Amino acid sequence: MTFTKSIEVCFNKFAKFEGRASKSEFWWFQLFYVIVLFVGSIIDELLGYTELFYWVGYIICLLPGLAVGARRLHDTGRSGWWQLLYLTIIGTIVLIVWWVADGVRKNKYGAPIKIRR
Repeated sequence: MTFTKSIEVCFNKFAKFEGRASKSEFWWFQLFYVIVLFVGSIIDELLGYTELFYWVGYIICLLPGLAVGARRLHDTGRSGWWQLLYLTIIGTIVLIVWWVADGVRKNKYGAPIKIRR
């Protein structure tokens, strides 16, 4: 999946927590999220605001980011609720490991994203 296709899919499925997401869909959207926050910070600095545009970008991307994170965890056979681990430092490391892991062939969350040979 390409960068722009990932952004399109994530915003079209902004509140869809069912199904699966590929690694490329998840990581391209995470890159987009970081870019949005970075650009928001630069705009705030240039205009003299105190994190206004940063928080606007954060809020706009929050729900799609949580949804794609849940779908990515589904691809690895885990519940999206595991994202609550993000509230802890050690949990963040665990989540990153899970998000990087390959998806499982078949699980209760649907058909595999990528067919392995």
